[in-house]
Parts: sequence; C-alpha cells; structure tokens
Amino acid sequence: MSRVLNEALAALFRARIGPDPIGGEAARVLAAWPTDWAAPPPQGGAPHHASRHLARALAADGPDPDLRRTLQDVAALLPWRYSYPARADGADLAADIAFAELIGPRGWAGSPAIRVGLTLIGPDTYYPLHSHPAVELYAVLSGTAEWTADREVTARPPGAWVLHEPGTPHAMRTGASPLLAVYSWTGDLKSPSIYVE
Repeated sequence: MSRVLNEALAALFRARIGPDPIGGEAARVLAAWPTDWAAPPPQGGAPHHASRHLARALAADGPDPDLRRTLQDVAALLPWRYSYPARADGADLAADIAFAELIGPRGWAGSPAIRVGLTLIGPDTYYPLHSHPAVELYAVLSGTAEWTADREVTARPPGAWVLHEPGTPHAMRTGASPLLAVYSWTGDLKSPSIYVE
C-alpha cells in the first residue's frame, strides 16, 4: 500500500509543475522525493480527536480520486498529531486540527530535504495566524475554506493550490465542511510552526 500512496502523492505534485511560483515549488518538492517507503507502522492507542472528520472529508466531491481512494484505504494508519502548545485563550484546537506527516523526519518515507503530509481541519474551525521559516505548498483536496495570507482573505476550493513563502503569517477558517489538504515544506524543516496571534 505504501508504494500506491507514494505514487498517488507524487502524481499530484507532478501534475502541477509549471513556470509559475507554485509550479516551481512543486518541481522542487519532486526533485527531493524519496525512493524508499517503509510499510506504514500500525498505530497504537486511540485515534487523534480530529481524525473523526476524515471520512467526511474523503467522501466529499473533489479532485484526485485515486489519491482520495488510497487515503481511504490507509485511513486507520495515518499518523495524526497536533504539535502546537495549548493556547492562552483556551481554544481546544487539538480537537479539530491535525497533521499527518508521510514524508520527512517523522514520515513513512524519511527525507532530510522535504516534508509532505496531510492537514485536516474540522468544520467551523479557525486555524489562527501562524508562520514558519519553511516554504509551504498546499493542494486542497476537500472543503472550501477562507485562507488568509498577508492580510488578504481568499476562498480556496478543492483543486486550489496555495503557496506560503518563508515567514508569511497565514490562517485558515473552515465553514460547514472539513478541510483536507496535502502540504509540503522545503527549506528550513527543523524550525516549528508558531502561532503569531
């Protein structure tokens, strides 16, 4: 199954290569794509709270049906986590936001040069302004959300690609549907993402 997931993810980035900044970043990600994929390790313990939104996100209409079917097949194995510290305002964001790294230092495929994984945000959830030194590229698989970058708010539907340059504060706000997106990081993979509001 890991080989099938590897190819489906690579095909997503391959289809977006082009002369624009998003296409150039897709090419950079693919240039560092690992060839070795381990079998997904079995997940122990209870599933992450936010994973309850995955089935609905995968069932919604959207692009990349092969990738979505493959994700359905491995849904129980996805390594969801939420790594931000608790917020002073008391919002329990860990209940509705999670990330599953598939390629990278903690992924099924190791890589010192890229991180690739999934972002899952439950419905009616605000992922506050945050930033990181890595270049980040998103491919929206499911759910239209309002994306904020440099104080500009834009609705991004399934099929949209979003590029965040290093240090750019950005945020997402979902509506009635959960958001599922593939993300990649290049550049500084070690410095974490931090909330800036």
